[in-house]
Amino acid sequence: MNDRITEGAVCGPDGCEVPNETAAGAANLPAGAATLPRIDIVSDAVCPWCFIGKRHLERALELLAGEGLAFSIHWHPFQLNPDMPPDGTDRREYRTAKFGSWERSQELDARIVQAAAATGLDFHPERQTRTPNTVQAHRLIWLAGQLEAQGHEGLGQAGLQDRAMEAVFTAYFVAARDIGRHDVLADCAAAVGIDRDAALAFLAGEDGREAVLRGDAMARNAGVNGVPSFFLDGQGLFSGAQPPEAMADALRRAHKILYPQAA
Repeated sequence: MNDRITEGAVCGPDGCEVPNETAAGAANLPAGAATLPRIDIVSDAVCPWCFIGKRHLERALELLAGEGLAFSIHWHPFQLNPDMPPDGTDRREYRTAKFGSWERSQELDARIVQAAAATGLDFHPERQTRTPNTVQAHRLIWLAGQLEAQGHEGLGQAGLQDRAMEAVFTAYFVAARDIGRHDVLADCAAAVGIDRDAALAFLAGEDGREAVLRGDAMARNAGVNGVPSFFLDGQGLFSGAQPPEAMADALRRAHKILYPQAA
């Protein structure tokens, strides 16, 4: 859709900030069949604004639920650091090189911690020691989406993938754990009801890697260069951690356009 609101805080290749202009939903993702209108979110597991944006979206959906509107949530991969070594790298060294100084990195962290606190999130970047490669985290999120869709062993309840995304975000931003590690991701899986040993076996293999890399490439080809980016039934809405009321308004207007018979 072309009716877009002003973008909010996003994470891009150069860092996390409130930009003047970010390509959001000018292009579209392929729409998928779903009983409910589907919100597709392109994000990275190390994007603080993606976690903050998740909280804003949850509040927006609460507002819309009062109007009788409901949606399904689906997460898609994006790598903010696609050239990151598989084992990640020292966070202080990486961010000092990226932002010019450790002091500048800490200033940016402080702003994000403050923004997160306003949503009830308790971020602890001062405890983080590694900047991880996020392919493995995206593979776990992909697996959760597959299990949700398939109803595998009773795990197919709505929202399994969303809860897995929550667990990964929490592990990284709140608990300051290295989400590039299989054992950490297996703990995230277990927290949402996925068998821990099965998750470890999955992560030790290659299943889902091609799908994750393909999804990352698809997002870039669709014009996404900042995350989080939000789509409704494949139609681009906005990027950034918009305020809940702005998200609700964008979804409300998009829903009216896409589903005029429901208005």
